[in-house]
Amino acid sequence: MEWRYRAVLFDLDGTLLDTLEDLADSMNAVLAQLGFLPHPLAPYKYFVGDGVVNLVTRALPDGHRDEATVARAVELMRRIYGEHWADKTRPYPGVPELLDALAARGVKMAVLSNKPHDATKLCVAKLLPRWRFDAVVGQSKAVPPKPDLAGVRSVIAQTGVPAEGFLYLGDTNTDMQTANAAGMFAVGALWGFRAPEELLASGAKVLIEKPAELLGLL
Repeated sequence: MEWRYRAVLFDLDGTLLDTLEDLADSMNAVLAQLGFLPHPLAPYKYFVGDGVVNLVTRALPDGHRDEATVARAVELMRRIYGEHWADKTRPYPGVPELLDALAARGVKMAVLSNKPHDATKLCVAKLLPRWRFDAVVGQSKAVPPKPDLAGVRSVIAQTGVPAEGFLYLGDTNTDMQTANAAGMFAVGALWGFRAPEELLASGAKVLIEKPAELLGLL
């Protein structure tokens, strides 16, 4: 069968992997070390998604977001999260079955994350080892955070699939903005970190409640 879309580009946190508790626990440990109060889990849905510097800045109390404090908190976060990133993180229900179905159909798969590149590759290798991803790209000096399109261009180059051949599945406004700017078909994942209103306002073409629903868009 000829598929309309030949590839799927996935966001990682909030889309393939439920990383929220490990991120929140690690950041709260940072706050404790710096003498600040922790946050409950829910606000982290809005702190995360745009890289570690933005996470740290959003989590720090008002009046304590100076350059030195942010730099110290980023250093601590990278160390603590590096030790605890897989304590609770797992694929979302339905994700393994979706990846199996895409692989069986010969659809190319790729990951683009605002995590650091090495951390992105480690997460995919350790928690999604059964599946072949044609590109796995995270943030680096050469790849600024989404919605910058450098990461998308890298994915396109590695997969050999043009932008219009991709479904882009993500869970935040940043993902929808990136997909639309790149010319990919933007699909919002409702099991992730953000509300449907945010995804639609940011350009989601379709919202799906379960991973398997993506197959109907091919």
